[in-house]
Amino acid sequence: MKARATVLTLVLCLVGVAVCFAADAFLGTWKLNEAKSKIGAGSPKNSTVVYEAAGDSVKVTVDGTDGDGKPAHNEWTGKFDGKDYAVTGDSSADTRSYKKVDDHSLAFTNKKGDKVTITGRGVISADGKTRTVTISGTDSKGKKFTSTAVYDKQ
Repeated sequence: MKARATVLTLVLCLVGVAVCFAADAFLGTWKLNEAKSKIGAGSPKNSTVVYEAAGDSVKVTVDGTDGDGKPAHNEWTGKFDGKDYAVTGDSSADTRSYKKVDDHSLAFTNKKGDKVTITGRGVISADGKTRTVTISGTDSKGKKFTSTAVYDKQ
């Protein structure tokens, strides 16, 4: 009886760990792989993106360059529930929303006031080592851009 209870407990623990890792596929540090990316003119270039747990929310910290090529750093803390949360340090956005599409995909929207400035989607590879982000938006001069950025998990 003790052996059966022990085996059942171990199986439940392993299932719990697997569920946690599946839910946290985005967490960690992601570095831009410029060779695999196609960054459009006027598009921001995020060199490093860090997703980390912040209580029952997620904190996303981005470092890179803005659409004009100037150094950029911004931070967002919220939930992947599709609601707008404040973003700090981003000259092109006041709010950002993330919506979990599935365990390996997120859709997101940046807004400045009520105006959408960037929409995109991030997808984690099946092995969890690569994240591909496609975006489209409008730069500060009103010109449209698109980009595909590929990131390697650190």
